[in-house]
Amino acid sequence: MIQKLDAIGGQALRDIAAATQLDVLENVRISVLGKKGALSEVLKGLGTVLPEERPKMGAAANEWKRQIEEALTIQKDKLESAALNIQLAQERIDISLPARLPHRGALHPVTQTTRKLLQIFSRLGFDPMTGPEIETEFLNFEAVNIPKDHPARDMQDTFFMGPGVVLRTHTSAVQMRALRSKKWPVRIVCPGAVYRSDHDATHSPMFHQIEGLWVDKNVKMSDLKGTLEFFAQEMFGSESRIRLRPSYFPFVEPGAEVDVSCFLCKSKPVDTCKVCKGTGWLEILGAGMVHPRLFEMAGYDPGEVSGFAFGMGVERIAMLLHHIPDLRRMFDGDSRFLTQF
Repeated sequence: MIQKLDAIGGQALRDIAAATQLDVLENVRISVLGKKGALSEVLKGLGTVLPEERPKMGAAANEWKRQIEEALTIQKDKLESAALNIQLAQERIDISLPARLPHRGALHPVTQTTRKLLQIFSRLGFDPMTGPEIETEFLNFEAVNIPKDHPARDMQDTFFMGPGVVLRTHTSAVQMRALRSKKWPVRIVCPGAVYRSDHDATHSPMFHQIEGLWVDKNVKMSDLKGTLEFFAQEMFGSESRIRLRPSYFPFVEPGAEVDVSCFLCKSKPVDTCKVCKGTGWLEILGAGMVHPRLFEMAGYDPGEVSGFAFGMGVERIAMLLHHIPDLRRMFDGDSRFLTQF
């Protein structure tokens, strides 16, 4: 039986050393150490051996089993390592190639335009100030000289949240909050969302405004014009010019509509200009000198201070800058439109 064990063990070691595939190595293990393997069959026959011979036979069988298992482990590690090297060579990754970056979003055109506006006016000393979007009817209307019988207060134009409470229709209420809470001089810009009952290609129930206010001693109309000229040249180009047309707004006197020279046709009107429609001018905002009534409502002496105010729609500016034909595109959430910015 010792000779049989030696023959089985020697052959097993030779087969293990010759195995070049993991599946071949596994077959060798099963044929020797499996339940019906050669070595297992020999061990089953120990019961027929004389009692005094059994320890010697058992020790020899266990030694061969140990050697075979050790050889199997070593050869398996070699084959697995070789297989891994082959796989790495075939599936090599070129780490010098640029990585695929995930898609990154961008700021909405309204946000981009608002930030640019704030940056321009901050260079003139205007500080940003915000206020609540749900406003009292008094601050939204009476405090800015819009009496109770004014058409803008009708239900079809204003969203009423309850008795005396509205969704603000302009950010002028923030200006009045500033005047009632601090002493002059006041120089602020007020960005934010406003709400009106209107919806078409050029109007939205919710849109964004930015309004400016400068109150101090001896503030004149020429200061307003200089401020708006600086804004127009920074926003639309250094060759831009502005013109003021007389207009009426309840909270300013005198008031004016402000146009900027067309930045596409360079103030040389052409019938084919998509932006100004051949007029050479673009209406961009309303402005004027602060009405004395507002100073009285805020507790200021109209004889001591003066000031100007202006206001514009952020979407209007963004549409002009990017030639966007329909205001509603800004609120559709269509990624094909937004990725252009």
